[in-house]
Amino acid sequence: MKRTIVKVLPWMMAVFPLSACAAAPPGQLLDLSSWKLTLPVDVAKPLGSPDEIKSPELKNFAHQRYFFVENGAVIFRAPCGGATTKNSKYPRCELREMSADGTSRAAWDTRASLVRSMTLQASITKTPKVKRHVVCAQIHDADDDLMMVRLEGDKLFIERNKIGDVLLQDGYRLGDSFSVKIEAGKGRVKVWYNGELKMDWEVAKRGCYFKAGCYTQSNPEKGDRADDYGEVIISKLKLETQKNHPNE
Repeated sequence: MKRTIVKVLPWMMAVFPLSACAAAPPGQLLDLSSWKLTLPVDVAKPLGSPDEIKSPELKNFAHQRYFFVENGAVIFRAPCGGATTKNSKYPRCELREMSADGTSRAAWDTRASLVRSMTLQASITKTPKVKRHVVCAQIHDADDDLMMVRLEGDKLFIERNKIGDVLLQDGYRLGDSFSVKIEAGKGRVKVWYNGELKMDWEVAKRGCYFKAGCYTQSNPEKGDRADDYGEVIISKLKLETQKNHPNE
């Protein structure tokens, strides 16, 4: 049973910074109508899995520690000791693609004639101290993550499940802003980093959907404090679907 939270609550008191929550909620900066949010907390009944916020409540939702607006961008934070989904050991404050009206889960095939894309302007601003790994964008398929945009230390790259990595930037500095466009359709997944095509991958997967936000790849078992965290800032986020590719 899924839970909906519609107001800001003082959850999980910890040592990392608080937002004043005086700014408009993230849904007034980014179009979140086709997304749901997974939070790194489990406080809404029934307990047992991370709390989720869906449309239309998501438009006006903010969380003073994990999901809020600051300096014209949306902050996503996930502490190492946060709640995790049943198939992961790691916490997330992350958006999951839904249908256009936000009522059902998106699930598409990379072989479809429709070309789908997710474009974001982002920066990774904080990693845990010990295991310095954070994911900011994904395509997930029916079974597992298909690809992730992942930072490990100062190496920013595309991680493909059981296939070789694709380097985006070596020597990435925390706080540097970058653009990523991920495009899927007609049997291929392509990725542009700061406008440069970095990956053109022939792949056939079903049940796919985009994800964006902060997926912290550590927990206390890895040696990090429960209140240490990953942080991703997103200033632009756009989903598009088109039958004909603009370059055709």
